[in-house]
Amino acid sequence: MIAPQAHAQSAVGHPDWPGKGDIFVGTCYQPVDRSPEQIKQDIAIMKAAGFNMVRMGDLSWDAFEPEDGRFAFEWFDDILAQMHKAGIRVIVDIPGQPAPIWMHKRYPGVDLVNQDGVRLNAATRYWDNVSDPDYRRLLRRLAAKMMQRYAHNPAVIALGYNNEIGNGQMSYSAADRGRFVEWLKKRYGSIEALNKAWATQRWSRHINNWDEVDLPYVRGPGPNERYLDLRRYWSDDTIGVLKDLEAVRKVYAPNLPVASNLWPTAWGKGFDYLRSWDEISTYGAQGFYPGDPLGAGFEVMMNKASHTTPIWFNEFTAGGGGYYGEPGRSRMWAYFGLLYYSQTFLAWTFNSHLGGEEQALFGLIDHDDRPSWKVDEFKRIASEFRTLKTMGFPRYRTPEVAIHYSFDTNWLTNPPDGPNTMKEYFKGNYTDQVKAAFAPFFRDNIDAAVIDIGHDPIDKYKLIVLSSAYLIDDATAAAVRHYVANGGTLIMTGYSAKVDATGKWFNTPLPGRLTDVFGLRTNEFYRSWNPLVVSFQGKQLTGSDNYYEVLEPSTAKTLAVFENTPTKSPAITVNKYGKGRAIYLATAAQAPFIEPLIRSLYGELGIERGPSTPEGVVARMVDGRTLYVNTMNASATVRFEGTKTGILSHKSYVQKIDLQPYGAELLQ
Repeated sequence: MIAPQAHAQSAVGHPDWPGKGDIFVGTCYQPVDRSPEQIKQDIAIMKAAGFNMVRMGDLSWDAFEPEDGRFAFEWFDDILAQMHKAGIRVIVDIPGQPAPIWMHKRYPGVDLVNQDGVRLNAATRYWDNVSDPDYRRLLRRLAAKMMQRYAHNPAVIALGYNNEIGNGQMSYSAADRGRFVEWLKKRYGSIEALNKAWATQRWSRHINNWDEVDLPYVRGPGPNERYLDLRRYWSDDTIGVLKDLEAVRKVYAPNLPVASNLWPTAWGKGFDYLRSWDEISTYGAQGFYPGDPLGAGFEVMMNKASHTTPIWFNEFTAGGGGYYGEPGRSRMWAYFGLLYYSQTFLAWTFNSHLGGEEQALFGLIDHDDRPSWKVDEFKRIASEFRTLKTMGFPRYRTPEVAIHYSFDTNWLTNPPDGPNTMKEYFKGNYTDQVKAAFAPFFRDNIDAAVIDIGHDPIDKYKLIVLSSAYLIDDATAAAVRHYVANGGTLIMTGYSAKVDATGKWFNTPLPGRLTDVFGLRTNEFYRSWNPLVVSFQGKQLTGSDNYYEVLEPSTAKTLAVFENTPTKSPAITVNKYGKGRAIYLATAAQAPFIEPLIRSLYGELGIERGPSTPEGVVARMVDGRTLYVNTMNASATVRFEGTKTGILSHKSYVQKIDLQPYGAELLQ
C-alpha cells in the first residue's frame, strides 16, 4: 500500500496564523518566579528590546490549579493584558507536565513504578505516568478551562502542549501492564499472532494466554521483538496524550494553531513524531540547543518533517546549564535557523533562576535582575530580522531530496543490555549513519528533508536516501516500490531491509521485500581487515567503515567494486525498475563513498548545489540574495564573482567577504 496523504493542521485557510513575512524574536517567560513589580520591569525590558513574542504557562500546572478542581487564572490574565499592551504575542502552553504534587498524593496511579516494582515519588520533573486515566482526565479538564479562557484573548497567538513531552520514564505498575496487554490485543488480535511476532518458541518463552504477558524491561535484558513493542507502546501512549489535547482544542480553540515544544528523541521514552506530526502540530517546534552545525541542521529538518510551515524554536540557545553564553553565538545560531526554515526564536530563558535544579542555567537577566549583554544581542537579532522578514524570510521552499528516518529502526538497533547479538552485528549508531547520508547535502548547502517515507508522500522528491534502514515494514517497502516504479531515484545502503515490522529477520532473500526493485540478492556480509577500497568513476576511494555486503546482481548493473575484498564484489549497483532506478551501496553510509555517489547524481536529476562555501560556513540563496553564516569562532573567507552589497553591514564587497567569527551577512 502507498503511504496515505498526510492531513496536517494546515495553516492554509487561516490567513491570521503566522506565515510568510512573520518572524518572532522573544523569550520563554515563567512569571511564577517573579513579583508583580518584577513582571512590569521585565515586560518593559522585553518591549525595549523589540521582542514580539513570549511563551508562558509551561511547567506551572499548580499555579493554574493549586488544588484539585480549584482554578486560578486572574494572575495570568493580568500578565497577558500587560503583554498585549506592550505589543508582545503569547504562546500559551498547556502545562500538562510536570503534574502537581496534589495529583500524585490524591491519585497514586500518576506515580511511576520502576521496573523493579518500586513506587517513585515525583522527585524531579516529568516523573508522571501520563498513561494513567486520572492524569488524562485531569489534563483534559485543565486544557478545556485554559482554552475556553484564552482562545480569543488578543494577546494569544498559539498553543503548546506538555512542554518537552517525550521526556520522562516508563512505568511498571499492574495497571501499566494491563494497558500494555490491551495495546497488544489491538495490535495482534490473538495470542497466536503475538507468539509468532515475538518468536516465543526461542528459549522456551511460549505464552499460553494474555495473563502470562509481562512488560518488557527497558533496561534489559530481553529479545528485540518485545523491546521494540515496548517502545512502540509508550510512543503511542505519548501520542495519545497529544491527541487528547488536540481533541480539546478542536472544541474550544479551533482558531489557534499549535506549536508545542516537543522532545521526540528523548532518551527516556521519546515517540514516533515522524509518523504522527500531521495529527498533533501546525508548526514543527523544538528546544534548540545546538552542538555541531551538521547535527543541528539534521535535527531541525527532522522536526520540520513534512510541514509546509516553518520551524519554531520555542526554546532557543542563550546561555545554558553552567554556561553564561558567548557574545555573537546566539545571533549566529539565529541566522543559521533562518537558513533552516525557522520563524520563531524564544530565548531560554528570560530570568536566571534563583532556585531549583536550573539555578545554574543562565538566561538574559542575571540573578540580581540586571539585564546582561545577551539582552542587547537579542535586541540586535530582533532589529535585523524586522528587515529580513521583507526579504524572503522565513523560508518556505520545499526540499528536492529526502532522507528516511525510522523511530523503529533507531530503537531496534539500540537494545538494552543483556544477551543480545544485535550490537555485534549492527555496529555504530543508527542516527549517526543517517546523518552521514544527510551530510553531503549539508556541505553542499542543499535543503534535505528528514522524514519517514512509510508515512509521508515522496513522489515530489528528486532523490530519496535510505541509510541503514534495518527495519522495513509494509508501508516503507510499498513507498520504495511505488516511488522507483514511477520514475524516482533511490539510494539504499548496507544494513538495510534485514528485518520485518516485528523485528525478525526476513525468511526471504535480502533486501527483504525489495530484491526485485534493487535487482540483487545480498545475504553474505563480512568485515574487512583493512579499510575498504572502492573504484568509482575512475577514482579509488578509501572508506572508514569496514563492513560490507556481498551483492549478487540479477538485473542490477555494477557501478563500482570493492578492490581489496576476496572476490572484488560489487560495491555500488543500479537497477532499472519501472520508470526509475534503485541504487544499492553495499556498506554503511560513510563520507568517502556516499558523498561522491550522491554528487554524481546532481546533474542528471537537476539538483542544484547551493552557494559554494568553505568548511564551517553555511549559505542559501533566498529571493536572489545570498545569506552566509559563519558557524565557527574563527574568521572565514567566502569568494564569489563580481561585486555585492551587504544588507546587514551596508558595505560593498568585491569577489570575497571576510566573515568575522560567528558572523553573518546577506549579500545582494
